[in-house]
Amino acid sequence: MTVRDFENGYWYLDQLKTFAERIGIPAASKLRKDELETAIVTFLRTGNAASPTRRSLRKTGVKDVERGLTLKLRIENYTSNRATKDFIVEQARMMAPDVREKSGVWYRLNRWREERITSGGRPTYGDLVRRYIALNKMQRFERVPHGRYINFVADFLGADKGATRAEAIAAWTTLKELDVPKDFASWVKVRTKGKGSR
Repeated sequence: MTVRDFENGYWYLDQLKTFAERIGIPAASKLRKDELETAIVTFLRTGNAASPTRRSLRKTGVKDVERGLTLKLRIENYTSNRATKDFIVEQARMMAPDVREKSGVWYRLNRWREERITSGGRPTYGDLVRRYIALNKMQRFERVPHGRYINFVADFLGADKGATRAEAIAAWTTLKELDVPKDFASWVKVRTKGKGSR
């Protein structure tokens, strides 16, 4: 498989984990989809099977939620579950009652938390709540580096203000099957070629 073959394909999480395990990526079963894609591309380019992340993939000890979440508690063993999310949302509503949750906030909040911890920071749940509020107040988010689906839908809806989310999802479903990069520019190119050949 070449890098082009891999990048032009669409891979489900279980397929990526199986492939990563076969080529020897460490702790492949514990990596996120974007991390698996990065590790596989690196392997295809260099032949080096290495972990793409500095975050700790082994969780030991008592979970923070079991210790009792407070704003002053340092994040040590975060659990992405309903209790933790409810705590963050409730605290945010007390600090900023007008804030409403935007799509994509949790993904960005989790990446922010991971970046702080891997860079040696010691964020608290209060820091996390304040970041949640700040993210929800942003007018627009920066593009997600590996969020092909998210970016495609945003570009599709942005290019045609009359388009529906259902139409964007249908277009994405078609694009996934094509041997082209999974982005809106490739979709436009394919559609233009198709119309020109009639």
